[in-house]
Amino acid sequence: MDQQTKHTPFTLSRNAAGQLALVTEDGSTHLGVYPVRAFPISAADDGLSLVSAEGHELLWIACLANLTDDKQQLLMAELSQREFMPEILQILSVSSFATPSTWQIATNRGHAELVLKAEDHIRRLTHTSLLITDSHGINFLLRHIDQLDKHSRRLLDRFL
Repeated sequence: MDQQTKHTPFTLSRNAAGQLALVTEDGSTHLGVYPVRAFPISAADDGLSLVSAEGHELLWIACLANLTDDKQQLLMAELSQREFMPEILQILSVSSFATPSTWQIATNRGHAELVLKAEDHIRRLTHTSLLITDSHGINFLLRHIDQLDKHSRRLLDRFL
């Protein structure tokens, strides 16, 4: 489907204050809307709600790919400001194999340090992916355990 045949019954823009403005098919205007992914890890581009400033769903978008490029760009820019979930690429070191422990890691956003308060802060999402929550509530995604280097895998295995 080319860009000119994509039709969606709403308009989306930024107002002078930088907020997203949604005009729905019935002509209603909503300021300060924000996108929320239904499945941010497993199906990031499928299932997205546009939510009012009060937290009420205004519009459901089944798939980002069905939107025009300008709408996709606006939504992706807004999501990148709202979502922060670094992906762990390598575990460089851990301070202790007992919790709490401090981990030095390499992520897709650079080197970082996380403090693992308890082993149950490591949650298995799938057979090969984990979500690790640090002491500040920041979630780190380890998408492919099997793609970790041998040293990282050995450190991680002590906590699993």
